[in-house]
Amino acid sequence: MAYLFDLVNGWNDAANSIATVVLTRVLRPVQAVILAALMNFVAFFILMLLLLP
Repeated sequence: MAYLFDLVNGWNDAANSIATVVLTRVLRPVQAVILAALMNFVAFFILMLLLLP
């Protein structure tokens, strides 16, 4: 259940971070999506390294 909550929460956080940087014109939309996807991918592997010693 906790993993499901974390997955849904991650989707919401990614959407909020993309919207913020795009609306403030810090990054272009494509750059923001690529950066968010990359960071979610990295976070997944860091979490797996911590949970599976």
